[in-house]
Amino acid sequence: MARRPTIKDIARQAGVSESAVSFALNDRPGVSQDTRARIRRVAEELGWQANSAARALSGERSGAVGLVLARPAHTLGVESFFLQLVSGIQEVLSAARTALLFQVVEDIDAECAVYRRWWAERRVDGVLVVDPRTTDPRPDLLGQLALPAVMVGEAPSPGPSQAPSHGHAHGHSHPAGTLSSVRADDAGAMAQVLDHLHGLGHRRIAHIAGLPGLAHTARRIESLRTEAARRGLGPDRVRSVVTDYSDAEGAAATRRVLAEPEPPTALVYDNDVMAVAGIAVAAELAIPVPGRLSVVAWDDSALCRVTHPRLTALVRDTAGFGRLAAEELLAVLDGRPAGVRQSEQPRLEPRESTAAAAAHTDS
Repeated sequence: MARRPTIKDIARQAGVSESAVSFALNDRPGVSQDTRARIRRVAEELGWQANSAARALSGERSGAVGLVLARPAHTLGVESFFLQLVSGIQEVLSAARTALLFQVVEDIDAECAVYRRWWAERRVDGVLVVDPRTTDPRPDLLGQLALPAVMVGEAPSPGPSQAPSHGHAHGHSHPAGTLSSVRADDAGAMAQVLDHLHGLGHRRIAHIAGLPGLAHTARRIESLRTEAARRGLGPDRVRSVVTDYSDAEGAAATRRVLAEPEPPTALVYDNDVMAVAGIAVAAELAIPVPGRLSVVAWDDSALCRVTHPRLTALVRDTAGFGRLAAEELLAVLDGRPAGVRQSEQPRLEPRESTAAAAAHTDS
């Protein structure tokens, strides 16, 4: 097995002391510019890399950040959101020569255990935290560990929101002041969806939502209720049903609501996979889309654009969301105070899956 080059190997080949090599490679004074350049050239020729574990133990950065997903594993393989999010994160981290340590676990307790282990082992410099919960133990834990973090999404605030509508603010944070967040405008997105469907004459609308307990699920449900009430539609007309984001539960929820005595004329799905499953159920029940049923998907994807009919969907830059989160974490690691950043506003892209409500629909 090939042996990794050491500082001793570099010193021997460059004709200098080991301490001179250490000074040169760690940007410390004590060697001339010419000697520093020669040492670095030799180190590169030998393929030397800093030992990240040793550097972490000495108090330096590990050169890695962590991401833990606590979701049912079977729901991740079919959803494009996380793949796009991670691609954006990786784009920024690669440019910064920072590694991404990624792990999937069963639940939030297991996720917290991973953070404790990573902290104890000095495996990561900070973490990206996804899926904020309505009741979330992670901010307090990360504060106790003083582990820098960025929450990808907006956690419920115990007090008045300090979030700006644009840009960056230094305020809302956990006890150690090292938890930033990047936020998506779920309320504004839901308002666009309701504007579109209400404008087409739909008065009975069902929202096939994602996992209960997630902050963004709660925020979308609340936004739907608020926007419906603003248009004079009560909970008997507009409501939400929670699922696990999978095609199976999306299909099951669709069957239930379409079997009601007064079924909805429009369905809003919290992801693309459930929306496609819903269209399949409608076809199975001989309910034409969009003739008798309009369908909207929360996240646009290739799936939405190749399905027949093509799905009306909310278009947002998910990779850009990931880039924003990674940029914020690197900025915090470089010493900037934790804060809040707002992602780009999503926009609704009307396609063939939505149309005017059938003439017999009551208003």
